[in-house]
Amino acid sequence: MARRDKLQGSLDLLILRTLRGEPQHGYGITSQIQAWSDGELEVEEGSLYPALHRLERDELLTAEWRETEAGRRAKYYKLTRKGRKHLEAELKRWGRLSSAIALFLERSDA
Repeated sequence: MARRDKLQGSLDLLILRTLRGEPQHGYGITSQIQAWSDGELEVEEGSLYPALHRLERDELLTAEWRETEAGRRAKYYKLTRKGRKHLEAELKRWGRLSSAIALFLERSDA
């Protein structure tokens, strides 16, 4: 059975995957997650920023202050090398977990 923390780690996975491209600020991250999920996933600020700070503390992200397109200062987050390796491992783990859940659901309908 999956441990509780594995399922809770899905926000971290979403954040890391969003940052695989270019650095983004918090609003950009939440907007991208919402867009890529066709509006099904919404990340609240109260969940996003603690996750970003934890990922930064764990050296999976770095952050720097920059000016946004709207002329405001915002903290932009970027994946580190360690973060990229962690993301790839988590993508594999998520694939195995989602396959196992799909298999369970298929068999439980029989």
